[in-house]
Amino acid sequence: MRVVHHAEQVAERVDDRGGDEAVATVLDRLVRGGAELEVTTRTVRSDVDRLRQLGYRVDASTGPGGGYRLGPGNALPPLALDDDEAVAVAVGLRAAAAGSVAGIEDASLRALTKLERTLPGRLRPRVDALKSATVSAADGGPTVDLDTLTRIAGAAHGQERLRFTYAAHGGEASVRDVEPHTLVYTGRRWYLLAWDTDRRDWRTFRADRITPLPADATAPRFVRREPPGGDAAAHVLRGVTAAPLRYRARIRFAAAAAVIAGRSTPTSGRITELADGGCELATGTDSLYDLVTYLGKFEVPFTVLEPPELRDILRSLAGRYLDAAEVV
Repeated sequence: MRVVHHAEQVAERVDDRGGDEAVATVLDRLVRGGAELEVTTRTVRSDVDRLRQLGYRVDASTGPGGGYRLGPGNALPPLALDDDEAVAVAVGLRAAAAGSVAGIEDASLRALTKLERTLPGRLRPRVDALKSATVSAADGGPTVDLDTLTRIAGAAHGQERLRFTYAAHGGEASVRDVEPHTLVYTGRRWYLLAWDTDRRDWRTFRADRITPLPADATAPRFVRREPPGGDAAAHVLRGVTAAPLRYRARIRFAAAAAVIAGRSTPTSGRITELADGGCELATGTDSLYDLVTYLGKFEVPFTVLEPPELRDILRSLAGRYLDAAEVV
């Protein structure tokens, strides 16, 4: 596609496929220069002037390596999205409205409403199909305050120490001073991997138990450390699955590890492939009855290796279910 031929095309971007693509292409390829855009330098300058009128900040530099580059502005300018980007944003906003970040639901719904009002007719069937054919099966994990996530992410990005109050599993609270590294979302909970400056070691914190202390304009900076094993997410997942719980359990499934992994979450436990084609799940729980319900969802024959209390519960439930199945 030949991009913007006249500045007026840039302005005509609502309900006009050519205008939409013109703006998107200019913004996406602005730093690549007029040669790749297949237009004259005069045309590029005209289009850049029009983008500035629309609210985009475009910085210019001279010399052999000069050109145009998008920069941050004082206000959010109109966004130009291609078809796939618009559908992706709509889907993402709908997921965010039902997600695990408290305080973002209303903003997500407002943004989604604005977007859907301005979607070109050709895109509505795609968004409506995704809306009607999908449903959230999230298991209602704890929510995290948006301001808390923002503070953590800002400190990690700026490499600034972060102080917060942390509520441990037993309810006791402590003040932590950390070097925040990475926020990890497991699909149910948010976790922060950070270097604890008092304990001189890596620690994983549940974000929903973090209450940041007032920001300090003189917070010390730090040099970002290499996470354990070089993979922050993998380290968090290993720690989460080994977290202290009331009961530890080992379950043998008559199914391949890939089957069980496909029906579980990364934090469910450690899955080991067995020589006979089955697999073993090492997991933990604070409620054996919750674990019974969870195991039943796999719809695969299994054997409880430990703990014995879980076997007792299964025997008791089996008797009740047999009685319930009797026809009177």
